Amino acid sequence: MAVVAGVDFGTLSVRVTLVDDRKGPLGLATAEYPLHRKRENPDHATQAHADHMDALARAMRGALDSAGVKGEDVAALAIDTTGSSVVMVGEGLEPLDEYYLWCDHRAKSEAEEITRLAHQEGLEAIQWCGGVYSHEWGFSKLLHWLRHNPDKRDRLVTALEHCDMVAATLTGVTDPRRLKRSICAMGHKWMWNPRWGGLPPQEFLSKVDSLFDGIREKLAGEYVTSDVVAGHLTPYWAKRLGLKAGIPIPVGAFDAHWDAVGAGCRVGDVVNVVGTSTCIIAMAEDTSLIQGVCGVVPGSVDPRLVGIEAGLSATGDIFEAIARRANTNVKELSKGLERYRAGQTGLLRLTWDNGDRTVLVKADLGGITLGWNLLHTAQDELFAAIEGTAFHTRIILERMAEGGVPVERVINAGGIPQHNAVLNQVYANVLGRPVLVPNGIPTGLGSSIFASLAAGSHPDLDSAQGAICLPFRTFEPDPKAHAVYEQLFAHYRTLYFGFGGVSGPVSLDHILRDLKRIAALPSGPVPPDAMPE
Repeated sequence: MAVVAGVDFGTLSVRVTLVDDRKGPLGLATAEYPLHRKRENPDHATQAHADHMDALARAMRGALDSAGVKGEDVAALAIDTTGSSVVMVGEGLEPLDEYYLWCDHRAKSEAEEITRLAHQEGLEAIQWCGGVYSHEWGFSKLLHWLRHNPDKRDRLVTALEHCDMVAATLTGVTDPRRLKRSICAMGHKWMWNPRWGGLPPQEFLSKVDSLFDGIREKLAGEYVTSDVVAGHLTPYWAKRLGLKAGIPIPVGAFDAHWDAVGAGCRVGDVVNVVGTSTCIIAMAEDTSLIQGVCGVVPGSVDPRLVGIEAGLSATGDIFEAIARRANTNVKELSKGLERYRAGQTGLLRLTWDNGDRTVLVKADLGGITLGWNLLHTAQDELFAAIEGTAFHTRIILERMAEGGVPVERVINAGGIPQHNAVLNQVYANVLGRPVLVPNGIPTGLGSSIFASLAAGSHPDLDSAQGAICLPFRTFEPDPKAHAVYEQLFAHYRTLYFGFGGVSGPVSLDHILRDLKRIAALPSGPVPPDAMPE
């Protein structure tokens, strides 16, 4: 038995979960840090490394107090973070600037340039990240920084994903040649893959922009999976965190990937990690290219398997925005949603408020709501937005299944499903299959599982998952609601690919009338022969 610490850096706070790796969670604590936005530039989103580390120290000590555990009894800690959240560093791995957070969208033109040249050059890597390189990913952010910080670019030693930077800080690594880099982070966001020998060729990167000359060498280090130890906790950080020096810290990963592990993900499962955005994670023994799916990387989730990632660019953020415009909060606005039935609002919501991550990979799309009348309320829109995120998730799951990814169980993890039974039920009804939800807070359990492996307390991932993961609550689909959603999804799919610029001309004149017809249904759909032409 070992007590281990799972560290989860989210968009606005860090959570530390202490776990007895035979019995489960013991206690947890969170600490917030500021997100720096600019009103004049809504694409700007940065955070300071020092703020992250200060919050980690507060959260770790809070978790020790919460669990009643002595710091000297913690055998290992592991770190997951948001991604792609990138920091540029100079000598000694000292930050030259703040992190470009995952939701910093300033690098749109850089991403378009990388995508365009990759297709012109026939770069294989672009096909394995869905055919489009994203402004949310590492090379785009790095190039944007190089272009906009000419006074600092000569001091650049390397760029680091957040999970790798925290691990390097805690283990005292200051030489970039000694870095261990996360395959999860570099595979999904930097086009790394052993299939083509690691990162894209330097020749290609220099063609993107001469500012990338020599960048492949600067991104050197050992690229490894998370069953490898990155290093050991230094005395300085042991004192700040209240732990003992020398405990192992494995190579980190992205929060959604480890949240999937903490939710019990196995081959055949798809895990929707639903938070401010949604990351959709699956694993397979092997898989082929999947158009529009943003990452197919060996070893990125389970070191033994191929990890597949997709997702929605905004979920909880959309719900928050709807509530904010109504001068309330999501908790208050959600009261009474359980009385809504499928399609009753007459609204159909395309949840592109922050662009489309999968399967179109288009950042310049915007949210669309069809079917408004003079009596609709903010609560109606919130319910339609929940339905819209479920429809979008179904689009993604169908694309993954077409690509050979087994989809046998659907698990809703992340923070929102823990507090929103309506969302879980809508997802079950839209997908037409049971939705499993961990019965408790799964965040931090994935990092605890990898900390347990680093401590040597469990022989493999399966053993650690069996001991640490939570049981499930099950939301069964309602057949009548699913029948309604089958009709709505047909319209959603038409609109999704039509407004998304993928399909040819489509007929839309029937959709608004049909939304009204569906909204008027007392329960379930009318027989097909009674439907209007």
